[in-house]
Amino acid sequence: MSPVQRHSPPSDQKYWDEALETQPRAAWDALKLRLLQEHLAHAYQNSPYYRASFDAAGVHPDQVKSLDDIRRFSFIDKQILRERQLAVLPFGDLVAVPERDIVYISASSGSTGVPTASPFTAQDFEDWMDYEARQFWSSGLRPEDRYCHSLNFSLFVGGPCVLGAQKVGALSIHAGTVPSERLLTIISQFQATAIWTTPSYAWYLGETAVKQGIDPKKDLNIKRIFVAGEPGGSIPETRQRIEALWGAEVYDYYGLSDIFGSCAGMCEEKDGLHWAEDHILVEVLDPKTSEPVPEGERGEMVLTTLKKTARPMIRFRTGDIVTFTSAPCNCGRTSIRLKGVHGRLDDMLIIKGVNLFPSDVESIARKDHDFSGEYKLIVERVNHLDVLTVEVERSNTFAGHDEELAARFNGHLKSVTGATATVRILPPDALPRATHKAKRVEDRRTGVWG
Repeated sequence: MSPVQRHSPPSDQKYWDEALETQPRAAWDALKLRLLQEHLAHAYQNSPYYRASFDAAGVHPDQVKSLDDIRRFSFIDKQILRERQLAVLPFGDLVAVPERDIVYISASSGSTGVPTASPFTAQDFEDWMDYEARQFWSSGLRPEDRYCHSLNFSLFVGGPCVLGAQKVGALSIHAGTVPSERLLTIISQFQATAIWTTPSYAWYLGETAVKQGIDPKKDLNIKRIFVAGEPGGSIPETRQRIEALWGAEVYDYYGLSDIFGSCAGMCEEKDGLHWAEDHILVEVLDPKTSEPVPEGERGEMVLTTLKKTARPMIRFRTGDIVTFTSAPCNCGRTSIRLKGVHGRLDDMLIIKGVNLFPSDVESIARKDHDFSGEYKLIVERVNHLDVLTVEVERSNTFAGHDEELAARFNGHLKSVTGATATVRILPPDALPRATHKAKRVEDRRTGVWG
């Protein structure tokens, strides 16, 4: 295996793999069905967990004749992954290859429980890097670029994605999570043209540059910023604020540790995130009924791997609330597109009967330039009701009254979401800035679930 070997088309070629990326929808479906049948057979034959799970559900890979037949199989979730990993150390009994075939593992942070390992065979890893290169290419990265990878390398599944940039042929700088001042020095010294980080950190880094007397638009050479890890990259208002700060194009990517780095990303049209359909089958389901929702409506994303042999993931409930479209993209690519990750089920707030995600508030805070763009949600229980307070900073240039600004924000919040809140206006820089993923919700309720 040589995942960093350069293997790219001529720079003026639009597609990494034109035949695959532009094939008709019927061809995508036929490809996914073939891969699904083979993958389920592999899981049944080689994973003790899946053999037992399939048998218990009374299903067999030979019964899969259409993509809809995936709904006959049982779900798994993060809790099952943790339990099975602990039951059969070190990787769990979902694994479907001998340990000698595993060449790499990433691991989740463990912030919500036991860290779960995600193993890869050599072929799994090579397939992953080829997809990362395809994705970078669709976002305009080329061999002539200098790419600065500013994601955590410590077991984080986003770390190796830098090898996808190297496969494109870009000069790749493995910066990682160095201090902001050091990162700005690296970006300036090597005149990096592209960088990958989280939306919150892209904003923070730009603000840090300005405070140091650096104009990101004039003094730095960044042309493209890839962001992931938070919904912000697919919120137009957030993306536009970051673009204005840096004078660069922002492209949103989506990935999750339990499958592989980035599973979807924006092309240069920036009209949704093209999905890795030849690697992962997507379902969007009503979280309560587990039935599919109509295209374009919000639902929980459920994923099934199609190629990853080390540890197949069959109907994995991600907890992410998303929307998808299969409408054609102007770029010519025909894969389905993720139109937004609106939040997570465990981040969703219900305020007086209204479902609210932090991303809904973010679009308001970033759209109006009388606000700095930073915000925080505080949830408390008062007289058996959940009450929301939104703290939001005014911008440096706002010269009006805080009361007027609060009323304006509350009006926007009600018109967009149907929810109302107590809005507290703060001076600029009053809220802490995130150097990785921003924590937007402070839940002060106690005994709510008891």
